[in-house]
Amino acid sequence: MSILLGIDIGTSSTKALLLDSENGVIDVASQGYEVIVPQMGYAEQNPGKWWNAVCDTLGKLKSDHQAAFEKIAAVGLSGQMHGLVAVNANGKPVRPAIIWLDQRSNRQVEEIKKLLSEDEIKRIAHNDPYTGFAFPSLMWIRENEPEHYRQIDKVLMPKDYIRYRMTGAYGADASDASSTTCFDVRARGWSEEFICRTGLDRDFFPDCHESTEIAGEVSPECERQTGLRAGIPVIFGGGDQQCQCIGNGAYQEGVVVSNIGTGGEIASYIAEDIYDPKLRTHTFCHAINKAFIIYGATLCSGMSLRWLKDNILKKQSFEELSDMAAQIPAGSEGIVFLPHLTGERTPYMNPKSKGIFFGLQLIHDDRHFARAVMEGVAFGLKGTLDIFDELGIGVERIIASGGAATSPVWLQIQADIFGKEIVVSQVKEQACLGAGILAALGTGIFRTAQDSSHLIAFDKTVYEPSAKTKNVYDEAYQLFVDLYENNKDLFERTNI
Repeated sequence: MSILLGIDIGTSSTKALLLDSENGVIDVASQGYEVIVPQMGYAEQNPGKWWNAVCDTLGKLKSDHQAAFEKIAAVGLSGQMHGLVAVNANGKPVRPAIIWLDQRSNRQVEEIKKLLSEDEIKRIAHNDPYTGFAFPSLMWIRENEPEHYRQIDKVLMPKDYIRYRMTGAYGADASDASSTTCFDVRARGWSEEFICRTGLDRDFFPDCHESTEIAGEVSPECERQTGLRAGIPVIFGGGDQQCQCIGNGAYQEGVVVSNIGTGGEIASYIAEDIYDPKLRTHTFCHAINKAFIIYGATLCSGMSLRWLKDNILKKQSFEELSDMAAQIPAGSEGIVFLPHLTGERTPYMNPKSKGIFFGLQLIHDDRHFARAVMEGVAFGLKGTLDIFDELGIGVERIIASGGAATSPVWLQIQADIFGKEIVVSQVKEQACLGAGILAALGTGIFRTAQDSSHLIAFDKTVYEPSAKTKNVYDEAYQLFVDLYENNKDLFERTNI
């Protein structure tokens, strides 16, 4: 038996999970923080708040489980992807982190597309550049904040900054770095060509490693601040999507994860670097087996329901919205919601897209809005499954995770709209668990990801697609698709 620690640096909170390699999760602690929106279209976070959250969550785990905490054998990390933490020669952030939700770099995205051919982007990055990705965000800093750009010594992903605070060593891993779009996915290393062509400083980018390699050890300063024993090995770790798949047991082809958290994703493990030639999905390096992950991302999934709860309906809890949605039939009696409140990625890759409620009538009330948002989010994710079908990527099973996995009505909506069986993991912090499994792999406690299968169990309830709702949802989904297509020119004309 070994004790492992998995840490996930999320968008809304940091979570730390204490794991017994034989008997499973001991406990999880979490600490929340805010997304800073200094002006329309911007999304930032203070990296110091991430670190404070790490210290607080580890302090709680140590207080509640001191004996196990003192036996921690290794630390693994997971983190929100795409974001940019620029640090100076002293390792201090030169400005707040620009995170994945940010939309300010539209002009830089277009500049990248002029400097690099479509064929190069497909062949090397496998992904279109997009606002909120580190590559265009760094170019934005260069063009708009030259005083900050001159101070930069290294550019890090969010979890890489935390690992630096733990070990004092810089580094990147292929799973997370491949989400920047200045990365050669097939070669699993930074794209010297992309970096050179755009005039960025190659020295900004730290050496890149595999997720299960040991990055360093807990430093004495980290011990002082967190209580972790100095000398514990710290694994490079991976992107949150890759770690979430590992924590869900989705480490083979055919098993797909549907995650609805702040954003939403449909993700699949793939052994070869398959990518969508239309670049509607993302293909990144996986955190295990030198494999790959393909997924579609929607930007405002769980956040759409939070927006409805807090800003429109003024309700107290998500459970209340779930109960309301359950009272309304499939199709929300004609309302269709386009959840593009912060633009959209898969399948449209359009940061200018906007949210829409369509089909409103006098019969509709709060309950209809709640269900329409849940259905609209699921319709958005179905677009990824359609692309998987085009690419020949099989879907034998879907594992639901994220906050939506606590809502039976939302789970049934997903099963009905996807036309697939849905199961739910009993462990609710899958990215943290995945990070802990990476720690075990990196230190030889586990030989393969499959060695962790005893840690992963699923609820007995299986959500089967209902034949009764198929026609309703087929028609509503086509309306959802048409709603975007018929309004995309109008989105271009809006100035905010």
